[in-house]
Amino acid sequence: MPAGLKGRLAGKTALIIGAGSVGEGWGNGRATSVLFAREGATVFGTDRDQAALANTADLAQAEGLSILTGTCDATNSQELDAMVADAHERLGRIDILVNNVGGSAPGDVVSMSDDVWARQMDHNLAYVFQSMKRMIPIMVAQGGGAIVNLASIAALRFFGPDCVAYAAAKAGVIKMSQVTAVKYAPQGVRVNTVVPGLMNTPLVTERLVKARSPDDAEGLIAARHAQVPMGHMGEAWDVAYAALFLASDEAKHVTGTELIVDGGLSATCVAPNPNA
Repeated sequence: MPAGLKGRLAGKTALIIGAGSVGEGWGNGRATSVLFAREGATVFGTDRDQAALANTADLAQAEGLSILTGTCDATNSQELDAMVADAHERLGRIDILVNNVGGSAPGDVVSMSDDVWARQMDHNLAYVFQSMKRMIPIMVAQGGGAIVNLASIAALRFFGPDCVAYAAAKAGVIKMSQVTAVKYAPQGVRVNTVVPGLMNTPLVTERLVKARSPDDAEGLIAARHAQVPMGHMGEAWDVAYAALFLASDEAKHVTGTELIVDGGLSATCVAPNPNA
């Protein structure tokens, strides 16, 4: 939707943390950024990877849309302070915050090192706390806002392989979102969580294949498709449209809840697959 036309987020401003992608194609943050712009929002996207962020902006520009950008490592409190201040100044107000940063590291409670555990907490949970800590006062002062945090079905069920810190951190995102939603509901700030399942994004080929099955990419992808009751993984646009609903006024009475986007996987009793 070209800039200036009405959409489900017309007149809204959105800050999307993690707006790039780990590789070519559509990751969750990139799809969410472009979709929000299509739906009329003024979008400020941020990512620590400047090239990936620029690619998101270029894809939007190719559709006649514009996305403001600023690089930031969301796990660095000083960079986060500067980015939020920059976004607030350039946008004037921030109606929507999307926390999309995250990633898993293998290991159980015995094999995982203390350093990896700490980095996983920073990368998946602590930055969500830090970003909401900075954004909620802004939203309260302006009369309200909507926060959409991304978790994972790893927080709900164990499907394998072992990624204990990632699962714990994403479970923390869900519970922190619920508690925060109740606390700030009287001030008009809604907080909800999108819970993706197995998604076919650049993350699969750029990270998971290289880490788990470098000699059999097709086999790993096929195994992930087979785990899902619908017969295939989801895609970034499935996550983006879930985030769109929760960020929009259509969800004005929705807060403190989770929208699971997993093709029915978390509703099953399938055995864990250590290779997927």
